[in-house]
Amino acid sequence: MDLTGMLLIAMPGMGDPRFAHAVVLVCAHSAQGAMGLVVNKPAAPGVGWAVLAEQLGLAVEAGVTGAGVSVQFGGPVEPGRGFVLHSPDWPLDRPPLLQVVPGVVLTSTRDILEDIAAGRGPERALLALGYAGWGPGQLEAEIGANGWLTGAGDAELVLGVANLKKWDAALRRLGVDPLSLSAAAGRA
Repeated sequence: MDLTGMLLIAMPGMGDPRFAHAVVLVCAHSAQGAMGLVVNKPAAPGVGWAVLAEQLGLAVEAGVTGAGVSVQFGGPVEPGRGFVLHSPDWPLDRPPLLQVVPGVVLTSTRDILEDIAAGRGPERALLALGYAGWGPGQLEAEIGANGWLTGAGDAELVLGVANLKKWDAALRRLGVDPLSLSAAAGRA
């Protein structure tokens, strides 16, 4: 089963605290493994758009605040690498490189950051630092061990819902009341 474009919703018994109450958008999945971005956990305190723009030496146009750019912890792998999930209105001069789900495009090149700094970026964007990665069969095993629920990827949930509400919203879209979940797994 190809999980590309699906959401992984951490179960209460998730053993890795970095993924507690996490919502992950799976950006690529194959027999070789999977790659996804956590979409509901902010980056370390003090790491926001202005700080990153300065660190990267981006020329920020006067009046451009980057207020529409959320800076997130994308996952524990390569935390110095950035990925931008954004609305498909950028770039205007060519088709998106990788549409993950309708309404959500993944870009990992510096030009999107330069355009955001210049006020020419996408309407909505989430900048993820790092990513979540799984080796062959690892993600499937974690799902089988009750570590994750899966649901369809959704642009509004990924780019429009506040971080603190995404986990709850993702579960409710599946018809699951978060209060009814148990950290214990079992087999019938």
